[in-house]
Amino acid sequence: MEVGISSACFYPDFELEKSFKIMKELDFNTGELFLNTYYEYSDDFVKKLIEEKEKNNFNIKSVHFFSSMYEPYLFDQYERRRKDSLEVFKNICKATNKLGAFSYTFHGMRKQEFNTINKKGILDIYNELAYIARENNIYLSQENVSWCMSSDIEFLKYLKNNIKYDIKFTCDIKQAYKSNENPLHYIDIMGRDLINFHINDRDEKSICLLPGKGRVNYKPIIEKLKTLDYKGPLIIEVYRDNFKTYEELKDVKDFIEKKLLV
Repeated sequence: MEVGISSACFYPDFELEKSFKIMKELDFNTGELFLNTYYEYSDDFVKKLIEEKEKNNFNIKSVHFFSSMYEPYLFDQYERRRKDSLEVFKNICKATNKLGAFSYTFHGMRKQEFNTINKKGILDIYNELAYIARENNIYLSQENVSWCMSSDIEFLKYLKNNIKYDIKFTCDIKQAYKSNENPLHYIDIMGRDLINFHINDRDEKSICLLPGKGRVNYKPIIEKLKTLDYKGPLIIEVYRDNFKTYEELKDVKDFIEKKLLV
């Protein structure tokens, strides 16, 4: 397992394209790129991102988007809104492929009671999304997110067991605890389709902290990942107010590599 970082850690300190240099200076060689605006998946801007990526010899494992701007509307009851959102999705998939990433980290629809949703209709949409992703040589990677349907264990089971096309998963520790679930429960469902992992910490006062700064017991999590022969990255994903200096991120990388993965 390689330790990486999400460019989201640096929002809103500086513009996205400048994050490559910072991440590389902190000894990170791989990570997840978080697109913050529609402009940031445009063809011209993606070319700039590719230049910065290559200049800094940085490996983009996955691409994330400011999901609340459009992802919930992929499941909207108003057809025109769905179609517009689908065009955004297609463009992000194209950008993800151009950037050399393996997957698009996806939040999806807002949380509702599982027994009240149109399961077949939602599954049809997921099949289309997963198919489009594979057309672009990437995977749709569903993340467990507290405010989304993907926080619901039964929903994830239904999705995994019934989807026609390949779908993969991203597990996020903080999002699991925000959903009042043990991260291991999500890992059990995702199984060998887990390809991306967001590592962070928490305690009684804060739902998100740098790894090693809270009370998360990583041992069973890492052991479970090893049992699954997980080969994906461990992506440090925290909020900007969870650390004071960038050097703390470098220290956390050392902590994960030398304490958790030994």
